[in-house]
Amino acid sequence: MASTIALHIPREVVHATRMTPEELTRELALLLFQQGKLSFGKAREMAGMSAWAFQQLLGSRGIPVHYGIEEYEEDRETLRELGRI
Repeated sequence: MASTIALHIPREVVHATRMTPEELTRELALLLFQQGKLSFGKAREMAGMSAWAFQQLLGSRGIPVHYGIEEYEEDRETLRELGRI
């Protein structure tokens, strides 16, 4: 069962970035992936993007994909939870 949390960002900060909440969420997902805090699958899920689109975004930003056995297993578990395997 999926759950969410609310992250409160002052409206002035959101306005100053000139980004939508979705764009901010995507940027946070990219940063967490780049720092190794989220797997590819979880970051892609957080960003609300397909694997292909997220891969292209990473490439456009020069962010290398670090995909090891741990990330593979996390992605397989996510697919099981979604009923895709």
